[in-house]
Amino acid sequence: MVPRPNRFAAEDARIAGFCGRLLGADNASRHTCDGYLGDLRQLAASKWGENARPPFDWKTFSGNDARIFVVSFTKAGASAATVRRKIASARAFFHHLQQNGAVVSNPFAALRGPRKAKVLPKTLSAAEVRRFLKMPYNALRECRGDRYPALRDIAVFEFLYSTGCRISELVAVKWGDVDFSRGCLIVKGKGDKDRLVILGKMALSAMKELHGFIGSENMLLSHDSAAAFLSDRRDRISPRFVERRMKRYLAEAGLPVDLSPHKLRHSFATHLLDAGADLRSVQEMLGHSSLSTTQIYTHVSVERLKDAYFSSHPRA
Repeated sequence: MVPRPNRFAAEDARIAGFCGRLLGADNASRHTCDGYLGDLRQLAASKWGENARPPFDWKTFSGNDARIFVVSFTKAGASAATVRRKIASARAFFHHLQQNGAVVSNPFAALRGPRKAKVLPKTLSAAEVRRFLKMPYNALRECRGDRYPALRDIAVFEFLYSTGCRISELVAVKWGDVDFSRGCLIVKGKGDKDRLVILGKMALSAMKELHGFIGSENMLLSHDSAAAFLSDRRDRISPRFVERRMKRYLAEAGLPVDLSPHKLRHSFATHLLDAGADLRSVQEMLGHSSLSTTQIYTHVSVERLKDAYFSSHPRA
């Protein structure tokens, strides 16, 4: 059985120190740190139980304890990616403890997770993206009250598809980041790396209209330091907020409601490659540190070519 998270693990000095290093010296995001903490809460529970109070004696955590922890997820049917992440989190934590002299050996050093299956990313076709993006425009036309939610939704989803940004990058955008004259902006991606992204004609127009509207309502909300995308209550939106809005428009467009905003990023990359963009340029636009990460989208394009071939060729 998969261990239930230990309720008090965040109070453990060793875990707190590790999370502090992630946020500080390693410059990890809060989202990344929360992911590590969730894994370590389960790690602590697997050894001491879900109600044990820290401090935990990590010196007593053995190689056999490590194997029991990993096997519990495998037996529960967890995906290869999940098992590999649990191992990676635990290995990084014990490496931190080794560096600080808290433990002598790393019980996860020799453990390797199951091979991760290569899964092609799900994407929307260009026609499906057009169908989806039409929905917030419809909402604007039918609006009888506050126009801001519809204007924001148009800008949010035009922005995501135009730039290929991650949802975390979108919610962090401030008006001062946007260069309206050049139609581009700098976003801060994974690893705190800055990159230039392009706003297409529709996205740029939507951003300009949103900026003008919110500025006429309250000049402070259009200031360079203000968040570009706000909730209906005029505070900063969250990734979950964007996901809920997307589900609404997917349903209205007759598309699967389980698609996430990240699918617009996948679609952005695939449509660029389908239209002849070179792989290096797409890598740069996505902010991938490795070209091999971007190459998954070339497989999607090949699969589409094969589908077209086998459905159309008389001797296929």
